[in-house]
Order: sequence, then C-alpha cells, then structure tokens
Amino acid sequence: MAPVDLGKISSNVLKNAASGENVELGSLWQDQAVVLFFLRRFGCQICRWMASEVSKLEPSLKANGVALVGVGPEELGLEEFKTGQFFKGDVYIDEKKKSYKDLGFKRYNALSVLPAAMGKRVRDIASKASAEGIQGNFTGDLLQSGGVLIVEKGGEKVLLHFIQDSPGDHVALEDLAKALGISASVQPGQRPQCNADVCTR
Repeated sequence: MAPVDLGKISSNVLKNAASGENVELGSLWQDQAVVLFFLRRFGCQICRWMASEVSKLEPSLKANGVALVGVGPEELGLEEFKTGQFFKGDVYIDEKKKSYKDLGFKRYNALSVLPAAMGKRVRDIASKASAEGIQGNFTGDLLQSGGVLIVEKGGEKVLLHFIQDSPGDHVALEDLAKALGISASVQPGQRPQCNADVCTR
C-alpha cells in the first residue's frame, strides 16, 4: 500500500452524525492530533466491541490533546450504535465511502466475505463481545472493511495507518498509545471470537 497522501484526502467530505454538518476530513487534524477509527458497519458486533475497546483510551487521548473520531460508511444502524454507547468519540459518516477507498480499506465480495468472517480471530472477538453483552445485527453493508488512521496535529504526518485484512483485525491499545507517544494505563479486553453469524453482523 502506498503512503497516505494527506493532502489528497484532506478535502474528502464527512457528515457529522450529531449535527448533520458536512466537514472536510482534514479539519479533524487541523488543530489537534486525531485517531480515526473506521468501522465496517455500525451494526457489526465485532465493530462495536472494537469501538468500546478503543474508547478505553479516550481519557488518555483527551489529556494529551488527541481527538478520538469514529467514521462509519453509512447511517444505517447509527442510532442503535449511539444508544448502545459503544464509542466515546465524535462520530461521522463517509456517505460516498471515498475515504474508505482512498485509505485502501477493501471491500469483500459475496464469495470472500464468508471465509473472512469464519476466521478464528473473528470467532474469538465475537465470543468476547457476547460475553460482554455486546450484540450485533445484519443490517447495512456487509462487505466493507475498515481500519485506523492516526494523524499528527496540523497534518504533519501519518503516525499509523492500519488496514483490516480480516473483520477481526484490530490495533492493540498499547500500539495506538505508542504510535502517539503517550502512556495509557488501560486494561484491554480479551479478544472475542467471530463466525458467519457474527462477523457478517
């Protein structure tokens, strides 16, 4: 994957899920460093667990002047996601999925999504999510993958660009903190499991 061209993607438009206002992606790192967490779907059980995991860092991020932002590829499932309080940062929608595409977050096809969803990593996360009372559903785009982008304040440079290879892939909390050069004392949850039921959820 080629290095991220922040100049190219900074003008991509996202919709603020709370206000409905359209903003440019680059505005999110203009005045502070930012952790951008790109979800596969708001209804995805695994994504909800990952959102709750990364949210454990929010107090440390805030204390260090770093914003935590979630991005979804569509509005479907957003209200339930907000009601479930899975994520502690601001949430935006990439309605055209342009940032997903520009950042190399792949799309599965009907043949590739099931084997990906049946992987051990996904099964592990799904079982952990279930144990923590986090459920999911099958609404929305089942084929989109996600990832993480961390950008330094002012768009000086990309500190981390992580692309999911399978639906169960995620960045460990200590690796997120390390990329930002901050210390965070959080207890990560154990990885849950995923199956066709859950990961496509």
